[in-house]
Amino acid sequence: MSNHGETRSPAVEPQHQFDNLKQQHESTAIGMWSFLVTEILFFGALFVAYVVYRFSYPQAFAEGSHHLDVLLGGVNTVVLISSSLTMALAVAASSEGKNKLTAIFLVLTIVLGLAFLGIKAVEYTHKFHEHLVPGAHFAPHGAHDPQHMQIFFSLYFAMTGMHALHMVIGIVTLCVLTCMALFGKFSRDYYSPIELTGLYWHFVDIVWIFLFPLLYLIGRHG
Repeated sequence: MSNHGETRSPAVEPQHQFDNLKQQHESTAIGMWSFLVTEILFFGALFVAYVVYRFSYPQAFAEGSHHLDVLLGGVNTVVLISSSLTMALAVAASSEGKNKLTAIFLVLTIVLGLAFLGIKAVEYTHKFHEHLVPGAHFAPHGAHDPQHMQIFFSLYFAMTGMHALHMVIGIVTLCVLTCMALFGKFSRDYYSPIELTGLYWHFVDIVWIFLFPLLYLIGRHG
């Protein structure tokens, strides 16, 4: 038994295609960073589309921003930043072989992630009742340019929807890692799944840090 009641996990052997755990870790890290680059390109295209249309129809986009709930968006920002902290603590705990502590921080991260999605679901429900979902029933109250405001909400649902999907994937992955931690699968020599998932989670958080001001804040003073 190790400190704090942690059970040391058995020695982990590298996969057959690697010479040692260090080489395996470096290879998987390169793979994750390559994946994140493709994600940056994907979200980058959405951000470019948003900026182009924002400059093309500034009044319609400003009106659209006024229909978003800044309070809920702000709370979600705090929730997501907090989840980044718990994820970082999970990585730190796993690097010391503290599997039980790792599981606790992973569960906290999952709870915060679910809280984020729950708040986002509340926002989506409000938009549905306010007839702000793009389509045949789109009818914003008092809008001066509903046609171009619909572009704003199309981008809003596309960007926040894809972000939410990435959150769901992250939460499912964290659930698997939590089970692995509870079974004592991680040690000082092997914790790369936690570390690489942490990179993914932080990336998703950073995307929201850009989404929140772009969608909720810019143009509201008008």
